Amino acid sequence: MFNKTDSLAINTIRVLAADVVQKASSGHPGAPMGCAPMAHILFTRFLNANPKNSAWFNRDRFVLSNGHACALQYILLHFLGYKVTMDDLKQFRQLDSVTPGHPERTHTDGVEVTTGPLGQGISNAVGMAIAERHLAATFNQPEFPVIDNTVYAIAGDGCLQEGVASEACSLAGHLQLGNLVVLYDSNGIQIDGSTKLGFTEDVLQRFEAYGWHTQLVADGDNDLAGIERAITAAKGEKTRPSIILVNTTIGFGAAKAGTAGVHGSALGDDSVAAVKKVFGFDAAQKFVVPDAVYELYGARAAEGAQREEQWNALMQDYAKAHPELHAELVRRIESRLPAGWEAALPRFTPADKAVATRKLSETVINALAPVIPELIGGSADLTASNLTRWKDAVDFQPEPTGLGNYAGRYLRYGVREHGMAAISNGIAAYGANIPFASTFLNFISYAAGASRLSALGKVRVLYVMTHDSIGLGEDGPTHQPIETLAMLRATPNYLNFRPADGNEVSGAYMAALLRADRPSVFSLTRQNVPHLEGSSIENTLKGGYSLQTIGPDSGAGRSAPDLIIVGTGSETSIAVDTARLLADKHSLVVKVVSMPCLELFDAQPDAYRHEVLTPGVPSISVEALSTFGWHKYVHHPIGMDTFGLSAPYQEAYERVGLTPDAIAAKALKVVDYYKKNPVPTLSLQF
Repeated sequence: MFNKTDSLAINTIRVLAADVVQKASSGHPGAPMGCAPMAHILFTRFLNANPKNSAWFNRDRFVLSNGHACALQYILLHFLGYKVTMDDLKQFRQLDSVTPGHPERTHTDGVEVTTGPLGQGISNAVGMAIAERHLAATFNQPEFPVIDNTVYAIAGDGCLQEGVASEACSLAGHLQLGNLVVLYDSNGIQIDGSTKLGFTEDVLQRFEAYGWHTQLVADGDNDLAGIERAITAAKGEKTRPSIILVNTTIGFGAAKAGTAGVHGSALGDDSVAAVKKVFGFDAAQKFVVPDAVYELYGARAAEGAQREEQWNALMQDYAKAHPELHAELVRRIESRLPAGWEAALPRFTPADKAVATRKLSETVINALAPVIPELIGGSADLTASNLTRWKDAVDFQPEPTGLGNYAGRYLRYGVREHGMAAISNGIAAYGANIPFASTFLNFISYAAGASRLSALGKVRVLYVMTHDSIGLGEDGPTHQPIETLAMLRATPNYLNFRPADGNEVSGAYMAALLRADRPSVFSLTRQNVPHLEGSSIENTLKGGYSLQTIGPDSGAGRSAPDLIIVGTGSETSIAVDTARLLADKHSLVVKVVSMPCLELFDAQPDAYRHEVLTPGVPSISVEALSTFGWHKYVHHPIGMDTFGLSAPYQEAYERVGLTPDAIAAKALKVVDYYKKNPVPTLSLQF
């Protein structure tokens, strides 16, 4: 049953949303006003969480996929007693506030994932649902349902137009994720106007085809009982994800309600005053929340605290009945890696045979999967090429399919790169799992919208990207990345690894796993590469290091080499061969620097960086990718500034001049030039 307090709370959300956006003179009042009824019912009657401990692990997860409606989420968090004050609401979209223009994970108490780019949030929710099902299958025991929460999301028309949402929701239906409930705010309006301009499909029929449980609430503005019944039915559906289409009026109560005029700008003082009169509020007062509303939400918050207390008691009993499982679950919840896991990383010597770094990555995954059970992930239909499935892996699949079970850790994403990345963000944000996602490096471009949010959202996702250059050969320029790594290196908070051999592959995995707040990309070769003298896991952790110095009189007593060659990935061994050629034929002393991760190298002290990239010494870099960005580190970068070509990789390298002879010829010109001109000092940081 609903009463006057429920109506008062809903109208308070609407009025407060108008005030919040009006004070900022910026934001989106329409969706919060239209979504107020469904959000109120969800948060006061269904969502289990403890505002006094937003990190309680068995809480229900909520994702606001249409993140532009974040005034709604901030208001609800404030009502419930999260660390969002009325003053914070008044600072909406202002510098250093905890109420930014779109929800940001780790920035605002109670926000689970970073949303705003449409379609990402609902896709994250799919990942969270996968994480919950996996942990429940792994840890729950009879009479001990220690993991049993629901993932809720509110999504709008724009979210369901985005391709990433289609990818993720299609997979969610296949995986039978009955713990996922999506409330679809169908208000029929977007920035350009009516959705009739370009979005006229039957959304519920589409989701039925995906394998979802679907429902319709025809009057989402007023039918509170209907919304409650629909959510109750969705929670009762255990073998299908649920979507509830809720017809709403954007900007409900405003003069321009139901139009694009209330979507993305403040209503104006006169319109806000009129809204308050419609809902029985004093037009002269701002930022008003009646005591009855606080009391209603406070009671729900108290229920959440009680639920956490009950869960804590359950966990204490679980510890007695299943001590090993309890210890493992707690370790994973606390994001502590298993003791001694680093010992599993393989190490290599130059005597070991040449192997492609994608194959070396497979070796590392096979070594780590048994000792880091939270490692979960898969490939976008390229398992046999990415080499990401370990020997005894079990697929994450609904058990009735006969294809695996929810305790399985290998995900079959299909050809859904963007959905894969967004789902991985959700898995990581849920906690107690470390996801990896794999495809060809060139195709991370398909996933760029989500992979960027990995960095912004500060989640540990490992992107295992193979076929990383023209070295993939015959598939040609459509599959050969040129600009891709430059884009990733330009993205803040990323670690981008291009390992040269087995030790650097192991080191890359080690560095990535040790950083819980950063995503990593491993760019891996299709072609074989030798194991190099001087490489090590420990050196890799520094991002760049002096690999070898080659040439006459190259001992410790020499003040400086004649040239530095910086290599990454498969070109590092080419750099070594080039150095030998220059030493043998031209009596030059050449230092070869391996640079598997520019971001880690940039984080080193000035003294170390200048020890590696010796000031006053001419330098070149060699990388079979774009030269963009390399001028920060070397005087003359050598690489690719055109698209690739279809040919056996040896012929491709020869055509573009990435051979020892061609590189040496350019190197000699660089050395000769700087005999006559000052050598600039690079890689300066002030």
